[in-house]
Amino acid sequence: MITEMQYRLLRVIAPRLPSTMGGGAYVGKSKLQVLLPGIEAAIRDRVVLDFGCGPGTEVKEMALLGARHVIGLDISQKWLQVARKQVEEAGVAAKCEFVSALERPVEVIVSLDTFEHFAEPEAVLHRMYSALEPGGRVFVSFGPTWYHPLGGHLFSVLPWAHILLREDALIRWRSQFKTDGARKFCEVEGGLNQMTIRRFESILRKSPFSVEQLELVPIRRLKPLHNRFTREFFTAIVRCQLRKPVALARAA
Repeated sequence: MITEMQYRLLRVIAPRLPSTMGGGAYVGKSKLQVLLPGIEAAIRDRVVLDFGCGPGTEVKEMALLGARHVIGLDISQKWLQVARKQVEEAGVAAKCEFVSALERPVEVIVSLDTFEHFAEPEAVLHRMYSALEPGGRVFVSFGPTWYHPLGGHLFSVLPWAHILLREDALIRWRSQFKTDGARKFCEVEGGLNQMTIRRFESILRKSPFSVEQLELVPIRRLKPLHNRFTREFFTAIVRCQLRKPVALARAA
């Protein structure tokens, strides 16, 4: 009964898919440099891996910013085809390659807006560790996390809708627009693993990486209210830098 009522409510208040997660905030800007300030110096003349490269926009940009070689890794062949076309049109195809499996170690790994989607984020960190040369670094930025007002991504028809409304009601509403048969948040295209800041910190502690920086960027309008008690709700972006320790790397 509750599911039915919530489904009917959703049909009234959201007759179409929301546009809140459409990337409009980066129009006319470099998403890479907004999310990872200073990344240009970190990738210059280095072999870089874009872990979860999608359509290859950041691969192209990193090649243009001076990376020696950029590898785009993604499991979607559709996105890899789009990415190859992007770098060809930009004239940097010779510096780029796109793969679904990595065959050699790299110096730097970049991961944008992926850690809230990975089905097994712990395993992903271990894959990143194995993919790095000794002393290599990982730059991660992602958001919104689960308790952010728009943490439900596509399901964010109103602030905290994914928390206030039942999962089955939201999934039923989504089925009006998507026909992939998803029955849970984790089954939608891209997946939603309900990543919280607390969980991400726990994953980092258990990983073999050295955490050089972990930054919680507050929602701009709510910055005065952002603190250790409200951070799960008022953090816009999680940003971190990780390093593979040289001594441990040699011993592994």
